[in-house]
Amino acid sequence: MKIETILTPTELPALAQRDLRATACVVFDVLRATSTFVTALYHGAKAIIPVSEIAEALAFKKSEVGSQKSEVILLAGERNGMRIRAAQKCDRHLACPEQAGSLSHSDIDFDLGNSPREFTPEKVRGKTIVSTTTNGTRALRACVGAKTILASSFLNLSATAESLRREKAEIILLVCAGTGENPADEDIFAAGAFCEILLDGKSAATLSNSTEIARRAYAQARSNLTAAIGNSQNGRRLLAIPALCDDVAFCLQRDIFPLIARMNPNGAIRLA
Repeated sequence: MKIETILTPTELPALAQRDLRATACVVFDVLRATSTFVTALYHGAKAIIPVSEIAEALAFKKSEVGSQKSEVILLAGERNGMRIRAAQKCDRHLACPEQAGSLSHSDIDFDLGNSPREFTPEKVRGKTIVSTTTNGTRALRACVGAKTILASSFLNLSATAESLRREKAEIILLVCAGTGENPADEDIFAAGAFCEILLDGKSAATLSNSTEIARRAYAQARSNLTAAIGNSQNGRRLLAIPALCDDVAFCLQRDIFPLIARMNPNGAIRLA
C-alpha cells in the first residue's frame, strides 16, 4: 500500500496531468463541505452534485427544470463562508472561482449554505443537491478520473478507511481541500487520523513525506483537537460568526455517521 497526501490546494491542478486510474482519492474539507455532504446523505439526500462555480450550479438546475424531470433539485453553497445570495460579489482578495463583477454570479438565493446543521432530514430527504463551495467541491472535481473518489470527514472517518481496506486499495491519495490557496489544519489533522486508522499498526505501507507530515500534525494535536482546530484559520473564522460557530463542534464529532460517500463517474456523490 502506498499513501500520498496533498496538503495544499495549490497542488490540485497537477492532478489533471496524473493518471489516477489505479488511485483511490479521499477528499477532506472538514470545515465544512465534506462534513456537510456526509450529513446530507445520512439524512436521506438522494445525491450531491459538486460543481466548481456558481454558474455551473445554476445551469444544472435550469437544465433539470427545463427537462421537466420530477426530482427536486436544491442549490447549496457558500462564498467566504456564507450562503450564496442573489447578485453576490466575490472579494478579489479571497480565493473564489468567480472573479468580482463576473456574470457568473447567482441571480437567485441558494436554498442552503454549507452548514451541515442546515441539512436536516426535513429539508434534504429524497432531494438531489447541487453544491458549490470555495474549496471542497473544487478538490473533489480535481480527482475526476480516479479509480475511487470518497468524501470523508471526522464524521465518517472509520467507515471510509474500512472501505479502502476492503477494496485492498494499493495507491491512496489523501486530498486536503485547504482554505483559499493555503493548507487547512483541520484537513491535515483528518488526513493524519485517517492514515492512523488505515495502517492500524501495520508497517507494510509506503508513506510519502507529506503523509508523514499529516501523521505528525495529528499526533501533536490529538490530545486537544478541539482547541487545535478552534485556533485554525477556518476555526477562528467560523467561531467568530454567531450563526456558524456551532458548526465547528458539529464537524469534530468522530464516527457518528457509519457511511461511505462515493463520487460516481457521472460526478454524483451517493451512499456506497
